[in-house]
Amino acid sequence: MVKRANQKTTDAVVEPDQVFELAAEVFRVMSAPMRLKIISSLCNREKNVSELLSEIKTTQPNMSQHLNTLYQAGVLGKRREGVQIHYRIIDDRVASLCRAVCTQIAIEGEFTDQ
Repeated sequence: MVKRANQKTTDAVVEPDQVFELAAEVFRVMSAPMRLKIISSLCNREKNVSELLSEIKTTQPNMSQHLNTLYQAGVLGKRREGVQIHYRIIDDRVASLCRAVCTQIAIEGEFTDQ
């Protein structure tokens, strides 16, 4: 889980293999385009599921599955307000990584089929 990457270790030195394992987990969580869309949508502010669904074309069950994956990984936090659940980014590193990669791809125009 990405959550482990957020926690401080008691060891003074993190083993290189641990770093690669944790980095691979971050990339695994971010490997679905739907999750990248969710992260991007939440970069500026907290939103409830209805707001996310109005911005991102998908079904409610699919959205919930991806939100749960991001929540379980420690990327998102959530709070309940009445019947609505509001999500927000709590791992800014993931949002920064998403923004950097997507911006770079857009700048370089890597949209052509190969």
